[in-house]
Amino acid sequence: MLILFIVLLIFGVMYLYRNRRLPISWPFFGMTPDILLNCHRIHDFATDFLKVNDGTFLLKGPWFANVDMLVTSDPANIHHMLSKNFPNYPKGPNFRNIFDILGDGIFNSDHELWEVHRKTTMSSVFKHPDFHTLLETNIINKINNGLLPLLESISLNHLETDLQEIFQRFTFDAICLLLLDYDPKSLSPHLPIIPCEKAFTYAEEALLWRHILPEKVWKLQQKFRLGKEKKMIEAWKAFDEFIYKCLSQKVEEDKETRLLTSLVRGFEGQNGTSGDPRKFLKDTILNLMIAGRDTTSTALSWFFYLLAQNPRIEKKIRQEIEYQLGGREWQSLGAKELGGLVYLHGGICEALRLYPPVAFEHKSPSEPDILPSGHVVDKHTRIILSFYSMGRMEEMWGDDCMDFKPERWFSQRGIKHQPSYKFTAFHAGPRTCLGKEMGLIQMKMVASVIIYHYSVELVEGHKVRPSDSIILQMKHGLKVRLFPINSQA
Repeated sequence: MLILFIVLLIFGVMYLYRNRRLPISWPFFGMTPDILLNCHRIHDFATDFLKVNDGTFLLKGPWFANVDMLVTSDPANIHHMLSKNFPNYPKGPNFRNIFDILGDGIFNSDHELWEVHRKTTMSSVFKHPDFHTLLETNIINKINNGLLPLLESISLNHLETDLQEIFQRFTFDAICLLLLDYDPKSLSPHLPIIPCEKAFTYAEEALLWRHILPEKVWKLQQKFRLGKEKKMIEAWKAFDEFIYKCLSQKVEEDKETRLLTSLVRGFEGQNGTSGDPRKFLKDTILNLMIAGRDTTSTALSWFFYLLAQNPRIEKKIRQEIEYQLGGREWQSLGAKELGGLVYLHGGICEALRLYPPVAFEHKSPSEPDILPSGHVVDKHTRIILSFYSMGRMEEMWGDDCMDFKPERWFSQRGIKHQPSYKFTAFHAGPRTCLGKEMGLIQMKMVASVIIYHYSVELVEGHKVRPSDSIILQMKHGLKVRLFPINSQA
């Protein structure tokens, strides 16, 4: 009864002081009660307090758990950690512990191994002579043979559909085709369940909770296969089975798969921390698959969510596409033509600003440091860089920062550039996303073909909010109806 009374007292006081400038730091519990009450809106919760605390505050956990976190959205701090003093802010052992599923992949690597990954991935994939041809051909084929037939069926039958799931399936198939020369055909009319495709969502939800829960708690859940950790174990198994099977098939076929062959040759002699070259290759591919599937599909989902609420902007983008086509078929929109779609580019950048797929980054310094904000940090300090909050700061984007305004990205010369430490959707500094251009091309091709053929409307009453995940997916999907454009019906 005493414990129940204390808990009720805490939550009662929290209700009375709900408009305070900082969460209450309780004896023993720290700010955990506030965090638990707001875990369903954790990104907005952090944003609320960052706005009134000059962009940086210390979030205190239970005294026994060592989970205190310095949360920041200060662009000077971001620039300092990601660029100016980059060597002092590696991923580090704590990051590798939380993100163990990534193994020795590029997102989990530091120092020499990270440099090997970046150099080899750039030369073996993004600078491969066939890369751009493969990318555009695969996307066009997947749109023609997967996306458009499915959307046409949904539209003709006046069905509701989850556009987020369609984008996730599309990007999963596309990245498998590009890296593994294998089409899992998850974007088929009957929407087959493919364990590996679903595993990304399960793993990313578990990874968020690993940031919130004390390590001993989630390690215990892992040991006894409980909660999100049970899903993590299942996801890990699904990843291994799918990728190893694809690799084995390519060896048996004795087929020159252009990008995969280039990757294998580029990483020849690399065994990683496990000493197993096959596992190292699997880790490498998994990291690239996560980047290829989740960031692009999430960005497209939020873009169409914003577009559905702004039909005027949807109409202007459609007019821009029609003008660029000049009566030609949509397939003629290659990378060069897509570059001329300034309004579409601005709309996608706005979606990335307000809803960055990777909503936060986790850092710890190797050596003691003083951030530009004046906060002192050391190797035990856990720092959360809130990219989500950065897009919602009036001092950075103006009083209209919550408005969806593609014009924000226009200049007299065309597309307006924003520094990466302010617009962090593709990260910043030496770890800037290698696949930035690939992602933009894919988003623009998919977005343009849907806008050209359909008007997208949200299902009435459908609530859209971020899920509890390290990737800013929509918790309940994006339920929409599709209405053919008359000229294309």
